[in-house]
Amino acid sequence: MEYKKLLKNRNTRLKLLRLFDWVPDKMMLKLQYYIKMGRRLNLDNPKRFSEKLQWYKLYYKDDTMAICADKYDVRGFVRERGYENILIDCLGVYDSVDSLQFESFPNEFVLKDTLGSGGDSVIIVNKKLGFNEIAIKQKCQEWLDNGLVKVDPGREWVYCQQKHRIIVEKKLEKDRSCNDLLDYKFFCFNGKCRFIYVIGERTLGNGAGLAVLTNDFEKLDVLRTDERKLNMNIVKPENYEEMLRIAESLSMGFPEVRVDLYNTNGKIYFGEMTFYDGSGYMKYDPDEFDFTAGEFFILPSKRE
Repeated sequence: MEYKKLLKNRNTRLKLLRLFDWVPDKMMLKLQYYIKMGRRLNLDNPKRFSEKLQWYKLYYKDDTMAICADKYDVRGFVRERGYENILIDCLGVYDSVDSLQFESFPNEFVLKDTLGSGGDSVIIVNKKLGFNEIAIKQKCQEWLDNGLVKVDPGREWVYCQQKHRIIVEKKLEKDRSCNDLLDYKFFCFNGKCRFIYVIGERTLGNGAGLAVLTNDFEKLDVLRTDERKLNMNIVKPENYEEMLRIAESLSMGFPEVRVDLYNTNGKIYFGEMTFYDGSGYMKYDPDEFDFTAGEFFILPSKRE
């Protein structure tokens, strides 16, 4: 079912889902999976990666996951793992738009919802001179109005343990070799990376391009049908092995987690950690890759 064509506005879709907060998680995930994927969800014997992520939401809960899902709190986790040097400079974290200190920020900076996802949860300020402060505050207030969410629309419990806040970070420069800021997403299972996404070619109103690669940085003939294909020539970074080591080190102790890193002009930066990529509703071409990725994900014992 092409539900996104029927309801194009993401905020509208989220508000509609809020009307069903009373529906039990298991029932809601089965309904969402059927609507979004066009097939029934198998929780008794899941084989697909998309199915196992739904199982993961329901049956495995670790307090550290909630810490790592918060874009500010995860910074402490990264420091504890010994990687403070890859953290993007933080200009502040705020729980009120009136506390935002725009006059103290540099000419370029980025605001993020600490519990947000997607483009709606990021504001990039390229030139502070003449920027629309009122519009930015209105958008940030929308983030804060979510408060402490009791029920997440995708039933991702990790986003219901903390209040939404605003984190302000230094804006990263584009890599000079490709005039882009590539996002490297490492899919790790019990401390071992099995495949990665490389995302780039971001354009206003048209999202970004995505490529799927092996952990040896070999491009796979696999597409995410819900994402635009990345067309640019991807060159393996000289310090890729260090990136891989960092991602696997940060992922240790988690049955599954996606570790996002940037690499610009030879410097590695930490992005975020995500436990339910695409909320588990991703479609691949060929469809077989959903099973291949699922084989990497060895489900742990239930921990509720």
